Amino acid sequence: MLRFLTAGESHGQGLVAIIEGLPAGLTSDLDAMTVELRRRQGGYGRGRRMAIESDRAEVLSGVRRGRSTGAPIALLVRNKDWENWQNTMHVEPQAPAGSTGANRAAVVRPRPGHADLAGALKYDHDDIRDVLERASARETAARVAAGAIARQLLAAIGCDITSHITGIGPVVVPAGTRVAFEAAKAMALEAPLRCTDPALEQQMMATIDAAKEAGDTLGGSFEVIVRNLPVGLGSYVQWDRKLDGRLAQAVMSIPAIKAVAIGEGVEGARRPGSQVHDEILADATAAAAGAPVLRRPTNRAGGLEGGVTNGEELRVTGFMKPIATLMKPLRSVDLTSMADAPAAIERSDVCAVPAAAVVAEAMVALVLADAVLDRFGGDSMTDLLARVSSTGGKIRARLSRRPAQAEA
Repeated sequence: MLRFLTAGESHGQGLVAIIEGLPAGLTSDLDAMTVELRRRQGGYGRGRRMAIESDRAEVLSGVRRGRSTGAPIALLVRNKDWENWQNTMHVEPQAPAGSTGANRAAVVRPRPGHADLAGALKYDHDDIRDVLERASARETAARVAAGAIARQLLAAIGCDITSHITGIGPVVVPAGTRVAFEAAKAMALEAPLRCTDPALEQQMMATIDAAKEAGDTLGGSFEVIVRNLPVGLGSYVQWDRKLDGRLAQAVMSIPAIKAVAIGEGVEGARRPGSQVHDEILADATAAAAGAPVLRRPTNRAGGLEGGVTNGEELRVTGFMKPIATLMKPLRSVDLTSMADAPAAIERSDVCAVPAAAVVAEAMVALVLADAVLDRFGGDSMTDLLARVSSTGGKIRARLSRRPAQAEA
């Protein structure tokens, strides 16, 4: 079982991620981890903080000579903005109106759509900053660092992950459009929005510019694609072992994600079964080449049936609401006086959908790595790879049998 935890707040010295359960012998590529962290910081519509941060992950334990030891792996992503927070965080929460200096940092006007109010009430905080600094999406840097290690485990068994943007605000990829894995993977890391349609990407960027000018924010959607997954990850025997449910929870846990779809998702709910389910065909010519006989002309299910991977590409879509911090704030209440007041303004982005897609890749990788270990086990990479190969060989042999001749 793979366990993953994060600790730290966006105002602290750094974020810590702990991964437990990885087999020994996994090569840990720190440069690849840095690439993923840089991807998270990019994207059109990001705010000023991205100019301050230049994230790198430090391995504190669990890796020796570039390979995992089997012990828990601890990662640290330092906060380069920490010095700027020293006065801000040491304030009196009940600072009188008109105070100057650091006392202005107490936050008492919750932002609609954020964890501010619910968190302050749950944990009995007077200063909402104790909520917003942990609820901040800054925490997802630790997820991306841990996800980079999970990606390396998946790569070791032949899996690959990518993502692309399918919508920003009202500008969306037309329904029914299927973006090939290769097209999404081929996009440059520096692409402003990682949309495979250049014309649509320009429209998306113009929409973000308009929102920024209006002091507003925008959400959108993205699709994560994984190919070459082993058949049989997940299970249908208990509700909490269904892989689609676990993936949905993982992606939904990303700040501001409000909906998740597997495969065609909502679109499939609007059509009859004959136009939704993926037919299973026998290809007699494939057997002669020793290839699997069974094939599917479509993948509307997104690679999962009954909570189990079926050998097709996994496709997971996340839908992100607009960020809660508006430069022209919505109406709220001052919790010290209970009088009407505009919501607080924090340093923020106009649109963070591209970053959310990178975080979603990491979360999908973590769930899939756990599913791989659950199905195949092994305390070392040697054990794991042997079991993956053996099981895959049995399935290929079963699916490569020549179809029986139909009776005359």
